Amino acid sequence: MAKKNHDAKPVEVAPEISKDEYRATLQVLQVELVKLQKHFIECNDKILVLIEGRDAAGKDGVIKRIVQHLSPRETRVVALGRPSDRDRTAWYFQRYAPHLPAAQEFVLFNRSWYNRAGVERVMNFCTDVEYEEFMDTVLDFEHMLVRSGIKLLKYYLDISRDEQKKRLKDRHEDPLKQWKVSPIDAQAIKHWDDYSIARNEMFARTHNPVTPWTVVRADVKRLARLNLIKDLLSRLHYCDKDAASLLVNPQIVFQYEETYIRNRMISA
Repeated sequence: MAKKNHDAKPVEVAPEISKDEYRATLQVLQVELVKLQKHFIECNDKILVLIEGRDAAGKDGVIKRIVQHLSPRETRVVALGRPSDRDRTAWYFQRYAPHLPAAQEFVLFNRSWYNRAGVERVMNFCTDVEYEEFMDTVLDFEHMLVRSGIKLLKYYLDISRDEQKKRLKDRHEDPLKQWKVSPIDAQAIKHWDDYSIARNEMFARTHNPVTPWTVVRADVKRLARLNLIKDLLSRLHYCDKDAASLLVNPQIVFQYEETYIRNRMISA
């Protein structure tokens, strides 16, 4: 695969915020999330959020903060393991369909069907035919979900190469994070360029007006969490919304455009 230029300087993001400011802002946003849940339960809404991104990009952390104070009866986090032998012979989307939201439910996928466009593609866990079949049909599948009444949001958490190395090293050294350690960790670093190419093709072929990709620059964890939650809340309707608290930093969260790959807003 083509060699990437890792020397170009990426666009800067805002500096880290203090723990006190982070906690205060997060509390405000979690109150807004509770308001959102009350509203979608009353209105029988169906909300589905896909959280994608590189290994160690912070998917678990942001999902934890989103669901922390929500009712577990109407909130589900889906993180599927390896497909079984039966799954491999079934329609690709079949293993995801049982986990889709019904009325009054808020479902977050910690990785989703886009595994086929990322890790499966890079690690040769799927064939070229299976990959192309996925790319040719995924938008039909998503648009069908939207027509059925599901509110579908797609986020991609993006981090720099250096930040990924640092986080994976910390993961291996922290005894409380051993559950996160995976043989794929080393491959994530080794195949950085391959993952970049696969991600860029995924964006190019699956970003669309109905189910667009929203990119989150996640090198600064606290800012990434806060701004993703703000964006999510700003894009969903609910009563008594505190719009002033939902102003998103456009240097951190933005809708995908090819230009952002060229100017390094999205990591190379």
